[in-house]
Amino acid sequence: MPDYGHDLTFGSFITPANASPKEVVALAQESEAAGLDLVTFQDHPYQAAFLDTWTLLSYVAARTERIRLSGNVINLPLRPPAVLARAAASLDLLSGGRFELGLGAGGFWDAIEAMGGRRLSPGQAVDALSEAIDVIRGVWDAGNRARLRVDGTYYQVDGAKRGPAPAHDIGIWLGAYKPKMLRLTGAKADGWLPSLPYIQSLDQLAEANATIDAAAAEAGREPAAVRRLLNITGRFGAAGDRFLSGPPEQWAEQLAVLTLEYGFSGYILMADDAAVIRTFGEQVAPGVRELVAVERAGREAGR
Repeated sequence: MPDYGHDLTFGSFITPANASPKEVVALAQESEAAGLDLVTFQDHPYQAAFLDTWTLLSYVAARTERIRLSGNVINLPLRPPAVLARAAASLDLLSGGRFELGLGAGGFWDAIEAMGGRRLSPGQAVDALSEAIDVIRGVWDAGNRARLRVDGTYYQVDGAKRGPAPAHDIGIWLGAYKPKMLRLTGAKADGWLPSLPYIQSLDQLAEANATIDAAAAEAGREPAAVRRLLNITGRFGAAGDRFLSGPPEQWAEQLAVLTLEYGFSGYILMADDAAVIRTFGEQVAPGVRELVAVERAGREAGR
């Protein structure tokens, strides 16, 4: 698979249920101190043990200075897209352009329905997400003087005012695995954000990339317009033959391969341990950047 050429991004994926509220905020601050680019949080509004993700994102934005923030991923069925669009733009403005929108179609339908959400089939959920993206982008298009109208099956907006415009072009990153969702990613999204524990093999990554690329081309887009990001997990320790199980330099070598051969340019570590986050930010991330830069320079020189 091609190297799409994007700058590398490294982040953390913090589970709000695994730490106290103060500890969650401290882990986000530790992520920033370790040099990471991004901090993300799960969004399960039906989970009573979790802090509300939108409130947490807003609070963490106010307690940090540089690091970008995202839900990983925001639960669309319980957050109406027009309201979500304005909330996202507002947080982006308040944080100085530091918000990205990881977005999911939904999945735990019993829990969603128990909270007042609408139960959808997997296919319906993807169609609803497609309509929601149109609504969200329409709200952000504040310079368009026409009233916003989206007459969808699942979401309707009839003459809503647009705005505010975000401080920067917020990326919409989709957590996707199955073909229909992957095609939507290629057609409309800015990024693909799967989780490595749900990936069976590198062949699956290659097949998913091909599906996204084909859908992007069909929609008149360049495949590189869709960034490839990956939630990862592993352990630091002695060298071994398992993926992301070994010293930081082994992690760096393996992630560099994912960048150069499979097109990934964002790695988000699923960890709730400050020491692990520091190792990832201070040792793994610089190592990956160096390896990728050297290989890219060699490829450019060889053209």
